[in-house]
Amino acid sequence: MILTVCMSPSVDVTIELDSLNVGKVNIVKNKTLSFTGKALNVAIGVARLGSEAYATGFMYNENGAMFERALDKEGVPFAFVWNSGRVRENYKCIDKRSMLTEINDIGGQVAPEKLAELSHMIRNLSSRSDVTVISGGLPRGVDASFYREIFRSVDSKSLRIADAEGAKLFAALEAGIDLVKPNLEELEQTLGREFRDKDDMLAGCREILDRGAKIVLLSLGKDGAVITDGSKNYYCKSINVAVNSTVGAGDGMVAAAAVMLQQGADLPDILRAGVAAGTATVTTFETISFTKNKYEEILQSLSVTEF
Repeated sequence: MILTVCMSPSVDVTIELDSLNVGKVNIVKNKTLSFTGKALNVAIGVARLGSEAYATGFMYNENGAMFERALDKEGVPFAFVWNSGRVRENYKCIDKRSMLTEINDIGGQVAPEKLAELSHMIRNLSSRSDVTVISGGLPRGVDASFYREIFRSVDSKSLRIADAEGAKLFAALEAGIDLVKPNLEELEQTLGREFRDKDDMLAGCREILDRGAKIVLLSLGKDGAVITDGSKNYYCKSINVAVNSTVGAGDGMVAAAAVMLQQGADLPDILRAGVAAGTATVTTFETISFTKNKYEEILQSLSVTEF
């Protein structure tokens, strides 16, 4: 089983307009709702790959039932720590020039006893999990150090994957992580410097390895990804596809990496699967994950090089 922990779910409202006119009335051409959260997206990706997923994390009373229905539809079992209030709503406005304007809500608050309840739930569920994935933001007012505490709650027999940045990533690394999956921008922001070439990227990955990670899977967006354990470095170039949405691409990469890690795959296979899932995700429309058929089609066309 692959356990995923979502601490900041969100309702993503995507609105299509002819143009976004500030200060004027705007007419919506199309609107879609997605019930997401990075770790929930990972759970759906794991399920679509045919592996067993289980979702946990924080959820909110007023609109949390919609997330349960979305997970039921994907065949993902779940158990949440429930809180008063509503799940945050993020708005993405897209005009006919494909210009994207985002308005992101802040997460709801949770009571201190709920933090302890989630740690206890993770401790129990991870004892039955081969891999535990913790990713995304934190509820309002919760310190980044909570990432360290919840990773310390993970059973020692379960492999650990973190998808976070900044202080949250540093806190997670203190607990020891088997695989981290930043993208290039996140790694630059986390380490406070710009990477000008491949050597800079590898130096950044090595710093993350020195802080407590065993493997770094670095997403380069449309250019593919790099994976390293400090002794071996591999690169996989993506393929050109029609991009319908970039939402959830990183989560698709994490889902595939988690499945491959669970199977004991080597670095090149983890990398190739991650790039295939991330690429397949961007081809989907009005959904936050990939189809298995598209994943397998892309996987066959990818190759990995050592550098």
